[in-house]
Amino acid sequence: MADDKTPAPAHRERAIGPEALKAFAHPLRMALYDALVEYGSATATMLARRLGESTGQTSYHLRQLERHGFVEDDPDKPSGRERWWRSIGFSLEGRSMLEDPSIAAATGLVLQRVIDERTSVLAHWMTHPDTEPEWAEVGINQRATVGMTADELQALITELEEVVDRHVGAARSTDVPGRRRVRLYLDAFPLPRADEDARPSDTSV
Repeated sequence: MADDKTPAPAHRERAIGPEALKAFAHPLRMALYDALVEYGSATATMLARRLGESTGQTSYHLRQLERHGFVEDDPDKPSGRERWWRSIGFSLEGRSMLEDPSIAAATGLVLQRVIDERTSVLAHWMTHPDTEPEWAEVGINQRATVGMTADELQALITELEEVVDRHVGAARSTDVPGRRRVRLYLDAFPLPRADEDARPSDTSV
């Protein structure tokens, strides 16, 4: 999960526990969190308009998210009648949490939300050409399939994380005109074997 504040590198973000996970696994709370990540800091009223909810509902659920460490006050925004909220990044060991019967249902909801959000964002980007010329050709959607050992895959993941952390850290440490919010996804994982006799393929797709 990405965030608005300057966090530790993505692979060392705060891991959430069972109680926080169950508190997060609520449709409106996940929508509020996603909106803060997608569009940046906002007030409960702004989020209510964006999500078609009442301010009372968004305020209540933002406080619940704050209680479990998912959002916080944005110190860069002026204090006033309404609080400005920003997201706090976290990591989720979703696949291992699915093995715990006490939180399997909540974990499934959160993981499905992650999948749905990613699908929606990618689909919009692919089907809605950008109207700003300097951004129209900036972006990548690439897939590669190749045979690797577990050590080779881990080495690739580590190097990619280092590149991402370096560029994200540099962007967050400076304020340059003309910036837009950018989404980066990074996945690298073993595919299931077709059968017991399957052999790794070195074909790139």
